[in-house]
Amino acid sequence: MNPIDPGPLAPVQVEPAAGRWTLVMRRDLRHPPAKVWAALTEPGQLERWAPFLADRDLGRPGAVTLTMVDGDERHPMPATVQRAEPPHLLVHTWGEDLLRWELTPAETGTRLVLRHTLADRHWAPKVAAGWHLCLVVAERLLDGAPVPPIRGSEAKEHGWRELNEAYGKELGIPTDDDTGEADSQ
Repeated sequence: MNPIDPGPLAPVQVEPAAGRWTLVMRRDLRHPPAKVWAALTEPGQLERWAPFLADRDLGRPGAVTLTMVDGDERHPMPATVQRAEPPHLLVHTWGEDLLRWELTPAETGTRLVLRHTLADRHWAPKVAAGWHLCLVVAERLLDGAPVPPIRGSEAKEHGWRELNEAYGKELGIPTDDDTGEADSQ
């Protein structure tokens, strides 16, 4: 697969959250909330853009397994859909992280706000870079011009390192490259 153009950075910030940190990322999509909701919740659509596979529809509360994919490797992680209010709010865990997807109608389609709460603030640029690429793929899927999903180490072939560094600067969080540490992969 040829590298995709990741486009400009999405507006991001990091907020403290009860001893943890929440990455807040905004993206405007050219599609109505119901269409974006389907991409966020239906396993057949998630497998085409998300970093994980879902063992069921995320459109209703309850236990679910989200399997992280990296090439041939699969890592099942327990998750729980805590709130599902179609087509505006989806809140679920993913391992120890909490993801809150907010969809609001916008003039050109949908304003998506992702709030991804994690334990370590220094992971925020990495997480932002990963979601950035996933959402580019999701938008292509929604546009009817799908590309294969970009997951795991494959993301490095599509500008993940540069996005990680740029989001680190945007958020004021040093990345591995900023501190002189060698990249382990």
